[in-house]
Amino acid sequence: MESGGALQLGPIEGSFDTRYSAGAREVLDELPESFTITDPGIPGHPIVFASVGFAKMSGYSKEEVLGRNGRVFQGPGTCRRSVAEIREAIREERGVEVCILNYRKDGSPFWMLFSMCPVFSRDDGRVVHFVGVQVPIGGRKGCSEVLFGSCRREISSGSVCSKEVSLVVGLGTKCVRGPEIEEYCQASDVEKQRASATINSILSVLVHYSELTGRLVSGKRCILIGMGALSSSVNISLRRIKQSFVLTDPHLPDMPIVYASDAFLRMTGYARHEVIGRNCRFLSGPDTNSSIQHQIRETIHSEQACTVRILNYRKDKSSFWNLLHISPVRNATGKIAYFVGVQIEEHEFHGRQGLSPETRQLSVVGAVKVAVRSISIAAAATAASSSR
Repeated sequence: MESGGALQLGPIEGSFDTRYSAGAREVLDELPESFTITDPGIPGHPIVFASVGFAKMSGYSKEEVLGRNGRVFQGPGTCRRSVAEIREAIREERGVEVCILNYRKDGSPFWMLFSMCPVFSRDDGRVVHFVGVQVPIGGRKGCSEVLFGSCRREISSGSVCSKEVSLVVGLGTKCVRGPEIEEYCQASDVEKQRASATINSILSVLVHYSELTGRLVSGKRCILIGMGALSSSVNISLRRIKQSFVLTDPHLPDMPIVYASDAFLRMTGYARHEVIGRNCRFLSGPDTNSSIQHQIRETIHSEQACTVRILNYRKDKSSFWNLLHISPVRNATGKIAYFVGVQIEEHEFHGRQGLSPETRQLSVVGAVKVAVRSISIAAAATAASSSR
């Protein structure tokens, strides 16, 4: 196992075991196919479950695989365009199907059809896992292991065979050796159907066993009314911010909350599914100053930032004075993508030393802006690259 693997064992196991009830592992282990389950919410997007079939096909034990990123199975003959296609699908949170050359533990290469799909939380619509199914492509011309097996050895010795590359065209991969191009290495309809059936079987197990824990998942994103889905990349960045804040989408009707921090949920007493999709005014109550609410609406309308002191109410109807800062969040093109609202309970700062409320709020706003802007820059760069 890689250095530091033992430290990651807790979150790796927890990623699977807290989402699905006992028995899920046993049922999945009975499936003969090769597949892995990964968690994009953990840094490095590691494998959190590997099937018995995957261990047999790759030559790695489960202990050697858990906590590691799937790139450990790539090698010198692995097509970089195939890898980029998979990464792009992960970033866009969608399924993908590619033929790709991977390597076993003993260094021997093999062609496989890699089929991947996201698993969505039915609570807030975010991606909690990816299921990746690996179907070996049977010995057809153009998919020769001998070609790439010898190439891998020669590459390591600095031979001219390092010029051999693999070019992906759709689901077909051309094996190029010198000036001669072999036949397409393409998955058959039977292999594609096998991959699809396996994914459906795995999703059926995950959905069933998530119902027993109450942390429901689905193979399709379940967007709540008025909710805009954030990508996993943005969610990961936002979860690192420990202060109380919400993100709202001004482009959706009634400007609903699309992200709420854990600190916000603790402060207000609401569960996440009770918050996402609602306008922030649900925190108002009988003694909330309407003029302050009007000031907030005017600030948002003018696309400006503001700081107010407003009386809000928790789920249990208890009130608290909220030092609220609201600021627009712009994407890489300068257009407003969201508004962020940072909440601090006034009593927290009576007689306390340290950072002022204003400094803490601006720090949160800055972190949110960096998260949103970095993702929009990456998306713009990808779009520009694909249009060339």
